[in-house]
Amino acid sequence: MKTDLIPLYKNSAAGLEAEQILRSCVHCGFCNATCPTYQELNDERDGPRGRIYLIKQLLEGGEVSRKSQLHLDRCLTCRSCETTCPSGVEYAKLLDFGRIEMDKKVIRPIQERWLRWALRQVLPYTHRFNALLKIGQLLKPVLPRQIQAKIPARRTVTYHWPTRQHARVMLVLAGCAQPAATPATNIAAARVLDKLGISLIEQTKAGCCGALSYHLGAHEEGLNFMRRNIDAWWPAIEAGAEAIVMTASGCGAMVQDYAYALRHDQQYAQKAEKISQMSKDISEVLIGEDLSKLSVSPASGKIAIHCPCTLQHAMGQGDNVTTILKRAGFALAITKDKHLCCGSAGSYSILQRDLSQKLLDKKMLALSVDNPVRIVTSNVGCQLHLESKAKVPVQHWIELLESD
Repeated sequence: MKTDLIPLYKNSAAGLEAEQILRSCVHCGFCNATCPTYQELNDERDGPRGRIYLIKQLLEGGEVSRKSQLHLDRCLTCRSCETTCPSGVEYAKLLDFGRIEMDKKVIRPIQERWLRWALRQVLPYTHRFNALLKIGQLLKPVLPRQIQAKIPARRTVTYHWPTRQHARVMLVLAGCAQPAATPATNIAAARVLDKLGISLIEQTKAGCCGALSYHLGAHEEGLNFMRRNIDAWWPAIEAGAEAIVMTASGCGAMVQDYAYALRHDQQYAQKAEKISQMSKDISEVLIGEDLSKLSVSPASGKIAIHCPCTLQHAMGQGDNVTTILKRAGFALAITKDKHLCCGSAGSYSILQRDLSQKLLDKKMLALSVDNPVRIVTSNVGCQLHLESKAKVPVQHWIELLESD
């Protein structure tokens, strides 16, 4: 793609990187065939190729508007287009840059700015989110139906974190929303790994991965979350921890990008590179272990697997869960359109609610064609989003492998 960037971007490192990404696009349009928003809206500007042109227009000094901004906002950042693209266009990096520059030129309405600010003040902070969740659960019966659907039920965990100490040690990210919304996930992961001779440790000072702030345009705020996590993990890494386990693929995708996000930070760049290399989805850890040690007794009925976009497109581990559950003896349901996003996408289900709900309806149909008795996934956001409309239980797949 031919480009002619204005001096503001031509003379900056970020602008030159954006130009390189733009020039790698060959206009083929293969990306639109696997883009959820293009498939739903049938608008060129709501597909990756169209958004690339909008960003190109911005960087070349062309006119942009609220409509231009809206088309970028509607992107889920699912990265299905990157999996499809034959030219290797790093679309997500270009989109992050484009959104930031768009927000500099197009001022959002005050209600949008307030909502984005509020999300950044609550969701990344476990105690704040937990308090708000408890209030929502208490008031749930009197709230409007569409809000009720977004509030997960209270979950009681009946088992405890294992206390045995093993020679093999791995770290796990507690995250921000997950400890309050789905508290069984990390405990189940710790109990499964305990049976495989691995101690799983949560570092109390590690929290939000930084994805929410980073993808909402507050890059420095997101980078500070990343730096805090690196500081929290580093002593354990120096002591010999062999991996950083991710039980939420949305966080996993972000942590694997720490090296890129902090590449210009002289103090953290080298550590961030190490962190990204050590970060592994829990499925990537288990795929190489002897699962016969778990003595799993699969319940009857078919299990439908929802593979989050972050696991299959960003982390490139899309087949792991299927392989593991088959090895463990579970009957798996047939599903459709695995590559299409469920519509959760971090804060997307709040900021783009109507489109998110349409994508969720399609995903529920795709997951239900073989009448599963439950649905499993690998990301807390997807889990809560699917649960809001599912007629069967929805849980993290690691819980299926946990048993006394």
